[in-house]
Amino acid sequence: MAAADHPPSGPAATTTTAPPGKGLQPGALGLWGNTVIGLGATAPAYSLAATLGYVVLAVHDKAPAMFLVAFAPMLLVALAYRELNRAAPDCGTTFTWGTKAFGPWVGWMGGWGVAVSAIIVLANVAEISAVYTLRFLGLDAAADHLVLRTALGLVFIVGMTWISYRGITISEKLQNLFIVVQLAVLGIVALGALYLVYSGGAGDQAVRPQWDWFSPFGVSGSALAEAVILCIFIYWGWDACLAVSEETKDADRTPGRAALLATVILLVTYVLVAVAVQAYAGFGTTGIGLANEENADDVLTLLGEPVGGAVVSGALLITVAISAASSTQTTILPTARGTLSMAVYGALPQRFAKVHPRLRTPSFGTLVMGAAAVVFYVVLSLVSQNALQDSIASLGLAVAFYYGITAFACVWYFRRTLNRSARDFLLRGLFPALGGLAMLWAFAQSCVDMLDPEYGYTAFGSWGGVFVIGVGMLALGVPLMLLCAVRLRPFFQGRTLDASTPILVPETGEPPIGGL
Repeated sequence: MAAADHPPSGPAATTTTAPPGKGLQPGALGLWGNTVIGLGATAPAYSLAATLGYVVLAVHDKAPAMFLVAFAPMLLVALAYRELNRAAPDCGTTFTWGTKAFGPWVGWMGGWGVAVSAIIVLANVAEISAVYTLRFLGLDAAADHLVLRTALGLVFIVGMTWISYRGITISEKLQNLFIVVQLAVLGIVALGALYLVYSGGAGDQAVRPQWDWFSPFGVSGSALAEAVILCIFIYWGWDACLAVSEETKDADRTPGRAALLATVILLVTYVLVAVAVQAYAGFGTTGIGLANEENADDVLTLLGEPVGGAVVSGALLITVAISAASSTQTTILPTARGTLSMAVYGALPQRFAKVHPRLRTPSFGTLVMGAAAVVFYVVLSLVSQNALQDSIASLGLAVAFYYGITAFACVWYFRRTLNRSARDFLLRGLFPALGGLAMLWAFAQSCVDMLDPEYGYTAFGSWGGVFVIGVGMLALGVPLMLLCAVRLRPFFQGRTLDASTPILVPETGEPPIGGL
């Protein structure tokens, strides 16, 4: 094996060898089970309901084009994830790979970016689960009542935390049900809406789909950045496939395939639904028109009644509720495993490395994630509903941050093998680099736009609240990292995890087949 196959390390004599597994249940998931975890984390129905309207307001009829544009960097980053997982199938994902490529400080902050995005989204999907469940039950007054919907949202967080605690197998079975329901309902509604448009039964507001909807040209830089950062959120979550790699058959190969499969399924679903919604609702400023800003919060369920009456309307409401609940659980799963990996390598206190001996789940980390989500949700709900809404708008910053670290980590980690073949140059070098640059641009441009106090619902002096929440949550990781550095010196000195630390396949205890 060439010397380039082993990136240089720090003090090799002090590097420890990672154990074959961390106490999780190896081989519990197959390709589809792993894909389902990734799809569940993206919450397709909820993501469309919460995002599509704002994408249309930003770029008018170019929403399908934005899903295609945002898919490109997602695919490039997914390739980076796949290549890194082939070499180091570890549930720490960004933390582990960032550390091996750039050292402990960047790796730790990458792990923090994953945790921040999870905490933010957990509070919001819990709120959505509660609101849409109450609306489905016809309890609109309760859905508008702060205390009642917050209490129900807490029930969802606690319930999904408990399911995650109970084990990966029960989690997979539940996610299978949730994903089948979501994709089936979205497909039926989208095809039904398009049928009505082409048959002339959709109403005067409807418009026929046009090829120009798929072209990104004619969109300003700021509008493009706003739409792309929204679409990053709508795709975000597929990387959960990699966080459960140590519980998947063929851990060094299957999760990467599942990540690519999940992103393709999401692309097809999002483009189909976006075209159907635009065609049926049209772009009017009144009624169900997409230019009506009152509809921006949810243009998906708005179509339920006109497309299929009370039955379809109810189906869409409960589907969005299920979708958000699904994301609650599949967000806890990977984040708890990320903290497990950080603790195993000494980047977090050892309590986070605790795995339930029978259930084979990261018990302490799972409970901590649930508790953190509860605190964040309660504080933002009771202090400011506007801040809660702005927190979800800021989520794209955290996602772009750690996706970017992962993409660049791929390039740097494999830098000495990029000239080995055209495949390595493209899949380990050029494509991940382009994905990382796209994430860097989206992050920087969005920071500039979010600084505007008119961006979002809150402001802190002359700074926009979305910027303050997004950047502030990331910056909070710095003092926490310094606190860990004082108490956990071996990791930050590069003695527990570095570029040459072997990451072994949990099922076999051997080096990865498709790695370096």
